[in-house]
Amino acid sequence: MQILKPENKKNSPLPLLAVGTFGLHIFTLLLLIFHWSMLQQLGRQLTPQSLVQLVDGHAITVDPQPNLERQPETIRRFVGETMSLMLTWSEQQPPTQVWEITSQLVADDFKEKLKSEITNLNPDSQFENVNRGAENVLVIQKVSQPKEISNGKWKVEILANQLIFNSYDKLGKSVSFDKQILVRAIDQPATSLPNAALPSQFAAYRLGESRLEIYNICEIKDNNCSGNPNKALP
Repeated sequence: MQILKPENKKNSPLPLLAVGTFGLHIFTLLLLIFHWSMLQQLGRQLTPQSLVQLVDGHAITVDPQPNLERQPETIRRFVGETMSLMLTWSEQQPPTQVWEITSQLVADDFKEKLKSEITNLNPDSQFENVNRGAENVLVIQKVSQPKEISNGKWKVEILANQLIFNSYDKLGKSVSFDKQILVRAIDQPATSLPNAALPSQFAAYRLGESRLEIYNICEIKDNNCSGNPNKALP
């Protein structure tokens, strides 16, 4: 009896195709994971987190905020301290020197108008030449919460009085300074710190770090207060 040998079957390509397809999927998955990892690293480099040291000694890492975003207390502090610094002077710290320092915190197209208004706050005083014993102090009663006008722009109301003293009037007199202060965010700090800086220059520099500037001031009851300096302080 003759035993018949089974015929050799042709090799089927399906198993090889399945293995190849599986290997290609694995390679594609690994490539996507690699690209995702690279994008994550690039994203961290472009938007690095910042280390913030708290007053109690703790340190936290925070994500960067959009450039035009400012906290309300940052805006209120900038307005209150800037106006106090700008409208407080004496024989030892004359107004011309104060203006030279604080005007860095004011928009370029508003500087001349604001300087004129500050000079006219007290017609009896000489802005360029301060008499002996003369002193002006801004006393703030209230700084309101900032109201957002548009992206990166806010309006703050300030209620204050400028107290004016001189050598023959020790009691002094009070001039109301109730205004709407318009501020906006800027890309870079406008202030610089010179060598052998004065205390007022340090103060202005610290305020400038908030990257804000005053671009208009209006009367407190002006309902049409806008970003146009020509309409400010009638």
